[in-house]
Amino acid sequence: MFSRHELEALLDQRVLLFDGAIGTELYNQGHSFDGSLDALCIRSPLAVRRVHRDYVAAGARVLTTNTFGANRVRLAPQGLADQVVAINRAGVEIARDAAADRPPHNRPAVAGAIGPLGQPLAPVGKLSRSDAEIAFREQAEALVAADPDFIVFETFGNLDELVLAARALRAVRHDAGFIAYATFTDDGKTLFGHKPEEVVRVMLAEGAAAVGANCSVGPQGMDEVFERMARVTDARLAFSPNAGMPQVVDGRFVYVNSPDYFAEWARGVVERGARVVGGCCGTTPRHIELAVADIGVRAPRPIRGARPRAISVALTDSSHESETKPAATATEHASDFERKLAAGEFVVSVELDPPRGVDGERLVRGAIACKQAGADAINIADSPLATARMSPLALGVLIQQQVAIELILHVSCRDRNVLGLLSETMGAHALGIRHTLCVTGDPPSVGDYPGTHAVFEVDSIGLLRMLDGLNHGRNPNGKELRYNTDFRLSCAVNPTAENLEREIARFHEKQDAGAAYALTQPIYSLDVLERFVERARPQIPLLVGILPLRNARHAHFIHHEVPGMAIPQEIRDRMAAAGEVGPEEGIRIAREFLAQIRPVCAGTYLMPPFNKFEMAVDILDVDEA
Repeated sequence: MFSRHELEALLDQRVLLFDGAIGTELYNQGHSFDGSLDALCIRSPLAVRRVHRDYVAAGARVLTTNTFGANRVRLAPQGLADQVVAINRAGVEIARDAAADRPPHNRPAVAGAIGPLGQPLAPVGKLSRSDAEIAFREQAEALVAADPDFIVFETFGNLDELVLAARALRAVRHDAGFIAYATFTDDGKTLFGHKPEEVVRVMLAEGAAAVGANCSVGPQGMDEVFERMARVTDARLAFSPNAGMPQVVDGRFVYVNSPDYFAEWARGVVERGARVVGGCCGTTPRHIELAVADIGVRAPRPIRGARPRAISVALTDSSHESETKPAATATEHASDFERKLAAGEFVVSVELDPPRGVDGERLVRGAIACKQAGADAINIADSPLATARMSPLALGVLIQQQVAIELILHVSCRDRNVLGLLSETMGAHALGIRHTLCVTGDPPSVGDYPGTHAVFEVDSIGLLRMLDGLNHGRNPNGKELRYNTDFRLSCAVNPTAENLEREIARFHEKQDAGAAYALTQPIYSLDVLERFVERARPQIPLLVGILPLRNARHAHFIHHEVPGMAIPQEIRDRMAAAGEVGPEEGIRIAREFLAQIRPVCAGTYLMPPFNKFEMAVDILDVDEA
């Protein structure tokens, strides 16, 4: 295996032409992206060898092993976490075997591929840095033991994760030769906001022989990335773009860049000084064949082509972009809800679940009625109990158009990855919604579509940290943004949780993560609330959940079948005695409890069952009481 200096010497002698995509070639053979393509190294080695041999025939000088996702984090959902060593070893052996089709003096090198873990790191995600390092080190040990010529880190959107991976490799072999690829969006930054020149500087300091970009956008989109990376003096640069953006044709992915176009781009980037050129998603042996024919065997050229900027700026991590960052976008006028909460006045919020269909008119009428009855805010749930419902943001906009009331938008981590969560919340902010209740979400197994896969890239604590970061002008990776948001963050807490110690610990984490107030799950006993307050000692206002009961069956269901909820025997007896007038008795019980909690909390969070907002109106109608 090459050392760093040996790999650098090789890169100084000649341009390295890597192979193209492996995953999309396996997909074209009929293998699904839903399974583990890496596992084909042990399940269908001939299919993997066929891809490598096609690239050998095309003239590739480097074969990349089919081990991009062969780490325990990515393999675990497939039940393959214990196959890390076997898959990585097989990946190197198959590539070596395919390379042997060429005579020894012209045999392609083998690069052991390591990709990101597929889950965001803490504090945004739930994957701790120590667990991530263990996973990277395990894969690095397996690859190094199989003895590839060097290592290539591919498609990292988070520079911090790429650094962790590189350090794990160096812990296995301190002088290991490796090339580091980051992936960039069409705005010329990584998914976590890192600039190309920053990636180069950091990874050269971490021991990379060459640094560059792969995957990302198509060849043309790499130009800005190349120019910015080229600003780093004496850097050896590497580029392996996709064959453009994919289109879905007859249910299959089709990439639009032709082999001729790719070869023309490859020749151009080599003439501008790139030391490594290859292909990523959608590139084929034909793409590589034409690139080899155009480039041949040539010595690298000095880097050129970093066009001067219209404005002269110092090349530091803080570019001129940050100078245009606006001041905080605090809302000019606080709502009644916010003013009352800040002043210590009792506030009332009512939850409305979005409809199961496309007609939100009834819920808009409900918001109007709740406002007239004295509610200060409307909570809009996010497909509670994993039932398919209208988007809470859409319902929120419909309510905003007709009702002057604060909205508290629930944001669930169940259905969206980090990008989706950012998109949803930024859209809400642009539409004027500031209050968000960050929740982890119910698992799909309890809802309408139990076979649906949940996301849960982050939990409620991670989401709070993300949005608190946006409030302070930072993206989820801590990089500065040119804007900052003005979210008022809230969290959920359950004073009747079965494991109360764990619930309190998580509640404290939520406070630390940026929650400004909390809404409790429904409770029915003042003693329960007081015990919770005494033990948890909340540092933020509490809005106590009240769920009015419909009848004895409703009370029985909540007490016996809803985890973490309990209804005192006395209340269950009252509901049983009420018989047909159960809803009226449920409202009386809720009014009594509301009167009890007023002196000891900041407000209430009414949750009328089955969207019966009329029950919330009746609870608030003190003249009737």
